[in-house]
Amino acid sequence: MGDLSDIDVLAKGMRGADRVIHAAADTNHGQPTAEQIETNLGGARNVYQAALKAGAKRALHLSTEAVLLGGPSLINADETTPYPKTFGGAYSETKAKAEQIALGFSGDDLDILVMRPRFIWGRDDTTALPQLIEAAKSGKLAWIDGGTYLTSTTHIANVVHGIALILEKGHNGEVYHITDGAHVGFRNFISDLLRAGGANAPTKAVPRWLVKPVVQLGEVLAKLTAGRLHGPMSMQEYATLGVEVTLDITKAHKHLGYRPIMTIEDGMKELAGG
Repeated sequence: MGDLSDIDVLAKGMRGADRVIHAAADTNHGQPTAEQIETNLGGARNVYQAALKAGAKRALHLSTEAVLLGGPSLINADETTPYPKTFGGAYSETKAKAEQIALGFSGDDLDILVMRPRFIWGRDDTTALPQLIEAAKSGKLAWIDGGTYLTSTTHIANVVHGIALILEKGHNGEVYHITDGAHVGFRNFISDLLRAGGANAPTKAVPRWLVKPVVQLGEVLAKLTAGRLHGPMSMQEYATLGVEVTLDITKAHKHLGYRPIMTIEDGMKELAGG
């Protein structure tokens, strides 16, 4: 147990460890908060200062494809894709800055490696799937433009496999995308995920031309009221789930020999208890 704000406690917990994995983050997809900034930026800085103090040699920073999201579609993005000029939300911005903080510690004394998965899912999920099930059961979930756009996904088994490979074979100061492999239809994937979780997929859809102005108006309202009032979907949520977001994992194939060890089909069976 530890606290991201206490370097001494972090260093004590890391004592004797050769490798460190930093996966903690404030994943709030709403308006920016001081807590999110402190956790994602200050926390990252403290973790790597503690790693140096404890004598660790390699550290993996678990990032996210969200660092590349600005609102428009993100199609087959690789590790050379630049950050957007305007981020989709505070989560994207703070995670991008956290990446830069982490990479700033890369040097002779500490290897820094960055991993970006997209849409982590699987058995025992306590974040994305419960929220999707609740939204589906309450009638709040609808498909934007029919949900026919593509997405990348990353089963938790592939996340762990990717982490192990990056720590073993990754190059200091490098970023790696890790996913389940082939891109899939967003609606098909979410529908299968809901069914595996015991919920029915929605049938209603809303046109994109209607959704975008509502999201933009909601963002203005949230900023004017410091988040007290907001629209049905934040820009961060829209950038994450409302458009195509697909990643290229060629670099992981070449540098690491990465291949997914869990297929989407087998992951769905596991989730459903099969």
